[in-house]
Amino acid sequence: MTMTITEPMPVPAFDGIGLGRKLAIICSKGNLDMAYPGLVLANAALGEGVETHLFFTFWGFDMITKSRMGNLKFTMLGNTATHMPQGLGGLPGMTAMATHNMKKRMNEIGVPEVPDFLAQIVASGGHLWACRMSAEMMRLDESDLYEEVEGIISATDFIEKTEGAQLLFI
Repeated sequence: MTMTITEPMPVPAFDGIGLGRKLAIICSKGNLDMAYPGLVLANAALGEGVETHLFFTFWGFDMITKSRMGNLKFTMLGNTATHMPQGLGGLPGMTAMATHNMKKRMNEIGVPEVPDFLAQIVASGGHLWACRMSAEMMRLDESDLYEEVEGIISATDFIEKTEGAQLLFI
């Protein structure tokens, strides 16, 4: 079977890349390995001139909680992508070792630690928002959060602030 295309395929226009674009990233996980995808994507979007908003909810709140943000962990337990026998993940000291190794490798390739990455994102014009429901659930207020968080807002407020944005849920 042959397919005939009657109209030319659209070609994206790359002039003015990023102008008028918005990206909304919902960060819902607080593990070290799940913190980086949102931060990397936010940084890349800001580098392309895309208005970028991060919304921290549920365990993603650990990324912006002052007492936890510098001490996120990476665990092998339940993470089949480590390509290690799962039984090893439950042994004493394995989470500490896995966390140390991940931080070391990230440092070797020049990726900043989470607090420094957040500072870089804010310095580049990114917006950080905390989820009101998560704050209430965890009994936290603005004094517990990273100083650059612009506010504790509802999911509805976040949706309004990011109207028309591409949405990523991590």
